[in-house]
Order: sequence, then C-alpha cells, then structure tokens
Amino acid sequence: MAKIPAPPESWTDLPFFSSHWPALHDRLAAAPAWQPADPFRALRLTPRENTRVVILGQDPYPTPGRATGLAFSFPPGEGAQHSLKNILAELAQDIGQTKSDGDLTSWASQGVLLLNTVLTVPLNAANGHKGWGWEPLVTQILTRLAHDGPKAFLLWGSPAQKLTAGLPRQGHLFLTAPHPSPLSAHRGFFGSRPFSTINRWLAEMGQNPIDWAA
Repeated sequence: MAKIPAPPESWTDLPFFSSHWPALHDRLAAAPAWQPADPFRALRLTPRENTRVVILGQDPYPTPGRATGLAFSFPPGEGAQHSLKNILAELAQDIGQTKSDGDLTSWASQGVLLLNTVLTVPLNAANGHKGWGWEPLVTQILTRLAHDGPKAFLLWGSPAQKLTAGLPRQGHLFLTAPHPSPLSAHRGFFGSRPFSTINRWLAEMGQNPIDWAA
C-alpha cells in the first residue's frame, strides 16, 4: 500500500478531513501507481497566510515522474512542454521576460498557490482520479482563502471556473481564460496578459509584485 504524506496541520480543520479524507486515503493507498508523491505539496510550499495569488489547474501531469505537486510545474532542470510552454510564451509576450526552465517553485515561494482541482492522477491516465473526492477539498481551500482577504484568482479552463463559481467576488481579482493547453490556448489564452494584470492589482493592494521570471 502506498504511504501518503499527511496534510499540513494548518488545513486539517477543514470539514473534508473528517468527512471525505479517510475513505479517499484508503482508496489511494490501495490504488495502482499514481502521482505526485505528495498531493499536498502546493499547500506546504505556499502556506495559507502567505497566499496572494491562486493559479488553479486541472489534474497533475500523468507522464511518470513529471508531476511535482504544483499545478503546471515541471521537475527542476526540465524545459517546459505542453501547457506550461504556452504559459511561459504568454509570460514573455506579456511582460517581456523569460523563465529559464519549467520549475515553478519560485512562484510558490512568493505566495502563488499552484493548486489543481484534482490532486492525484494514475500514471499515464489523465483525469483518472477525477471524481474520486478531491474537488470538495479544493473548494473548501478556495473558500477559506477567499474569506481571508483579497486574492487574485487565475482560472484557466472550465473545470477551474466551475469549481470557483460560488466564491465571493468582492475585493478579489478574478481572471478567466481558456486553458493553456495546445488544444485551446489559441482560443483566448494567448493575449490575455494575466501576469502584468496581477502585478498591477497587487500594487494597488500595496503589495510587492510577483517576479514571474524567477
């Protein structure tokens, strides 16, 4: 049975962990190989009190060894491919800066929560854990963050947008666009200029900008 890291203590008072987590934990422990090894890594690297921006993805990369626990991020030293390649192309077009590799850990350390709507995936089976029970946790995390104070929510694709439909809007920045995958990026993701928009909003909030090229 797979050993699953415990969630960060700062989140374990969410109703999910008493109502849903025991059954989901046992199901994951008995399931065939899946990734990332730590489904809660995004919450560890970007604690609740440090979160300023939320980028909501879909599910982790299914290619073995590629999922890092951070939405859209690649392992250190790997060049960006697929959706992230398009994200970084938009970054360069938006702010005129380039990022050298696909590791987004530096974004997480600056208060960008890189969260997926589903936190695990079977190897080589995209969306294989959709509907297993992660969505209630992600909804509760987002709701709590929205009530903590102003946040920028970057929502790419309909799953992210549907999951956040019930969040309060007042005081927050919500940016929506098609998913940056090669299949849909040309439908309005390119040219959406999310990175400069977020940094302008952070400045209006009296906060430091994100160094997206870090």
